[in-house]
Amino acid sequence: MTISVGIDLGTGAVKTALFRVEDGKTEWLARRNDKIRQRNPFKLAEDAFNDVLKDAGIEPGDVNYTATTGDGESIKFSTGHFYSMTTHARGAIYLQPEARSLLDVGALHGRGIKMDERGKVLGYRMTSQCASGSGQFLENIARYLGIAQSEIGELSKQADDPEEVSTICAVLAETDVINMVSRGISAPNIIKGIHVAMAGRLAKLLRVIKASGGVTLVTGGLALDDGLITALQENIEQQKIKVSVQSHPDSPYAGAIGAALWGAFRYEKLAARGRFAKAS
Repeated sequence: MTISVGIDLGTGAVKTALFRVEDGKTEWLARRNDKIRQRNPFKLAEDAFNDVLKDAGIEPGDVNYTATTGDGESIKFSTGHFYSMTTHARGAIYLQPEARSLLDVGALHGRGIKMDERGKVLGYRMTSQCASGSGQFLENIARYLGIAQSEIGELSKQADDPEEVSTICAVLAETDVINMVSRGISAPNIIKGIHVAMAGRLAKLLRVIKASGGVTLVTGGLALDDGLITALQENIEQQKIKVSVQSHPDSPYAGAIGAALWGAFRYEKLAARGRFAKAS
């Protein structure tokens, strides 16, 4: 039996997943998703680690492997670190075995990844930070419009005449939004226009990595934004990209899941050889 913890330290949140792996079977024991805001992310990661162990009734000494990903390479109590592309791919396969590509839409950028049925990365492409139309960008727009982030997806689906956004560079687009509000454009039409612009950029990533067939799973902080998922599916159908875009209730945990599972795999391999080493 292997007890493994995965910690995905992102720009906006720390996701933590605790797994038990035994005889090829995995059991998800506990999880946390903590917004960083103005807190120390490394202290937050340590607290989350202790909290998931407490939730599962497991002592720190019983953990065989603590794997980090994202910006977590400097977390001092980790056993090893895995590249985020690798962990998101493995996490996507865990959540949706039919996934053969993914779109990771986080706080600062979007990323398209193509993988095989085992989660091996076959190719990837990333948007630039300025043009990402990211989670932080949407959070800023929601704050300006005076709406909660949880309302964004539903409002987007209520749009009847989406307003075209000329760019999704954070600075220029926010100027666009200010002008839209002054012209009386409704919040649903503003948000849908932003979602459409974001979807166009993200769909382009799928075309570049030559995603085709199977499911494209959306991961990252915006994976639960129904309005973005709807706009993505519409854009992909228009471009005739032959994939099915899906999200999963646990999509934000994909990186942490993949880190935990790769950590368990690494531990078992090294234990079988009678030695241990840092992951890379």
